[in-house]
Amino acid sequence: MFSIFILTHNEEIDIAACIESALLSDDAIVVDSYSSDRTLEIAQNYPVRIVQHEFESHGRQRTWMLRNVPTKYDWVYILEADERMTPQLFTECTKAIKSQDYIGYYVAEKVIFMGNWIRRSTQYPPYQMRLFRKDKVWFTDYGHAEREVCNGQAGYLKETYPHFTCSKGLTRWIEKHNRYSTNEAIETLRQLEQGTLNWQNLLLGRTEIERRRALKDLSLRIPFRPLVRFFYMYFLLGGFLDGSAGIAWCTLQAFYEYLIVLKVREIKSQKLSNRDKTAVLPTSFQNYETSRL
Repeated sequence: MFSIFILTHNEEIDIAACIESALLSDDAIVVDSYSSDRTLEIAQNYPVRIVQHEFESHGRQRTWMLRNVPTKYDWVYILEADERMTPQLFTECTKAIKSQDYIGYYVAEKVIFMGNWIRRSTQYPPYQMRLFRKDKVWFTDYGHAEREVCNGQAGYLKETYPHFTCSKGLTRWIEKHNRYSTNEAIETLRQLEQGTLNWQNLLLGRTEIERRRALKDLSLRIPFRPLVRFFYMYFLLGGFLDGSAGIAWCTLQAFYEYLIVLKVREIKSQKLSNRDKTAVLPTSFQNYETSRL
């Protein structure tokens, strides 16, 4: 058996269905970032533990949770509130943790958008670290999301989990990605100034995770990112085969990239403005001192 963490913040729409799917385990824990809606009220109707911790970032929240929240089992599974555990996945997880070969497992998500599975333009299967020994994995921040650090070898599960990425409506999706784009803009600047592109992982990466991360780093350096991303997702990956939901998804992702590009320019402009002001200050101060003599 393994414990299940459920991460929440203002998840009154999704929390009931998420918890109900997690009750396949007898140790489900809601880690809430001080929700202001009915999330906790709803969660209290279920046999789960509830812990609250102020949200700092996705990576820090996960690492704090793993280090500070006691669990019944050594193995844990992380669920976002808009994701679901399935009986098939739970069965495979139960079998997988008996192996001594791996300290964790990547699980593929099925992105559900506008009631449809976005299979092609999400590069299915996109893998996420979800099941692992809590003493062998921690997380760091990368852009708006997180990246896992594994002290040991990780495997891959065959079963998938559904991710209802727009379950709270398009308005909430746009608000969320507006926030995400700020973090991504900061990460873009950091990568361009300090990061390097690992061509070996991009072309010859041993795992899907290595190749995806290298492709992500490459995408930060490509000119006309929004147009390139739409063309890549809609035409090369076959997003047009995902129907009307597919074109909506690809368009929103291109818009998201455009927000990142605009915010990169904005941050650069603010840095230059602040630098100019700083450069002027010593001269002004010097003139002031000279006038006093």
